[in-house]
Amino acid sequence: MTLLDVAALKRDFPIFHKEMRNGSRLIYLDSGATSQKPQQVLDAERDFYTRHNAAVHRGSHLLAEEASAAYEGARESLAAFIGAQVDELVFTKSATESLNLIAYSFSNTNSGRFALAPGDEILVSEMEHHANLIPWQQLAKRSGATLKWLQVTEDGRLDLSQLDLAINNRTKIVAITHQSNVLGTINPLEEIVARAHSVGALVVLDACQSAPHFTINVQELGVDFLAFSGHKALGPTGIGIFWGRAELLAEMEPFLYGGSMIETVTMESATWAPAPRKFEAGVPNMAQAVGFAAAIDYLSKIGMDRIQSHEEELTRYALEQMQGIKGLRIFGPLDMHNRGGVISFALDQIHPHDAGQVLDQYGIAVRTGHHCAWPLMRKYGVAGTTRASFYLYNDRSDVDALIEGILATQKYFKVN
Repeated sequence: MTLLDVAALKRDFPIFHKEMRNGSRLIYLDSGATSQKPQQVLDAERDFYTRHNAAVHRGSHLLAEEASAAYEGARESLAAFIGAQVDELVFTKSATESLNLIAYSFSNTNSGRFALAPGDEILVSEMEHHANLIPWQQLAKRSGATLKWLQVTEDGRLDLSQLDLAINNRTKIVAITHQSNVLGTINPLEEIVARAHSVGALVVLDACQSAPHFTINVQELGVDFLAFSGHKALGPTGIGIFWGRAELLAEMEPFLYGGSMIETVTMESATWAPAPRKFEAGVPNMAQAVGFAAAIDYLSKIGMDRIQSHEEELTRYALEQMQGIKGLRIFGPLDMHNRGGVISFALDQIHPHDAGQVLDQYGIAVRTGHHCAWPLMRKYGVAGTTRASFYLYNDRSDVDALIEGILATQKYFKVN
């Protein structure tokens, strides 16, 4: 498969014209935190505000009609991107809000499959981002359910040896990340989903690190709920999606209450509109939804399979180069089997924050710290790591610069 023409793609991203410290070019290796935005996305947002701005679903004038059409058109684009029905896709402000939405819906339900009670169990994993851990911790506290977790092996993969015990007749929810934001591990969903459904448990998937980087289809994945963010997929901040199976959305209670999500209202009571409106109280992030759809269109035109192949080649190359550096420890799989374009590492005798500051002097932007995954850091006995994450606008020269920067960091601190 033909690799990407990164030089041509970078011309679409205004930020790559920016000069960094000491006259360096920008080497952006922090897409796991947030991606950069192409001009096409910026133009789509600006076009909405300058030509169509009005509150969606709230007027009969021309601008309101155009705004509503643009907003619902964005929903159609996002639904098609993940293989969903249009009415199954809900816009939120972030993946974090999406995951909290699901957890709070369980809290608000007193009967049926969403009701939790003491003795019930919620299963997560040690590699979860805080956004897919804390909502379930809090739900367990509110309901009296027990929170359990799958452990992570030394090489950064889920330990599924006791899966039949971990997912049992008491399990009600399995909340799992598709790809770890720290380790790059792509989890084997088929086995987990099959086991969960065999005992009647619902599966919630955090797709923040997968949906922007390779093809996903909710029907093929077999999960029950899914969330991911716009800002990690070349889109705007302040927008995310929540997907759920239609029959489940019909049973769920709303997360927020207010305008647009109602069917009828009296002074004593209210009834809810069907999904997705039931979950979209208030005036939504309209321009951001349009920008998100423009980002998805940009990715789709390139081809998600090409993007995945490109990132795999870069990651393979980076892993090979980094394993040759004395005093460097990689956290996560050392091969490309079920692995994405995120590499977390530590340098002997050098704090991650110090490493990040030195790399920044060469225009290299990486993430340092615990990556919103404190339990995983404790698992490996470290306070934090340095993380490089790749995307479609990176190439081998960026990897080479990272390697040179790491060696320069070791030299600066007189290590090795």
